[in-house]
Amino acid sequence: MPIAAALLIWPLIEIALFVTVGGWLGLWATLAIVLGTGIAGVLLMRWRGLKAVADLRRQVRDMRNPLAMVADQAVFMLAGVLLVLPGFFTDVLGLLLLVPPVRYALVAMAARRVVVPPSGGGRRGPQRGEDDVIEGDYQEVSPDADRLRKPSGWTQD
Repeated sequence: MPIAAALLIWPLIEIALFVTVGGWLGLWATLAIVLGTGIAGVLLMRWRGLKAVADLRRQVRDMRNPLAMVADQAVFMLAGVLLVLPGFFTDVLGLLLLVPPVRYALVAMAARRVVVPPSGGGRRGPQRGEDDVIEGDYQEVSPDADRLRKPSGWTQD
């Protein structure tokens, strides 16, 4: 029910702010602000989207956990979407999400609500323990220098 109430109140807040700000600034200044924040939101999403891809590649290449970076980039994208939406309330929310302490607090709050299932929780069938022994036969193969020098058929040698 709170979500339904928020969806009903949100447009009313935006309309009230349009009327109030439009009365102070006038029609053209109000429209210029709304259009400017929309363009800024699109540019922000484009710039941060490209930066996010580069950062994700770097994190994976360096074998580091990219989840914190992905969460931060997701909040940036949300800020861009809020800036694109017409309205002063959404613009203020989007600008607040661009402030690092607010963004970090939101990511930390969301991280506390995330539940990670235990490792191996999705596997089915018998589970192997660390003490289990798997028996098998093996044959030691040494590299044969003559065999390695022959062309494989895939090369022009």
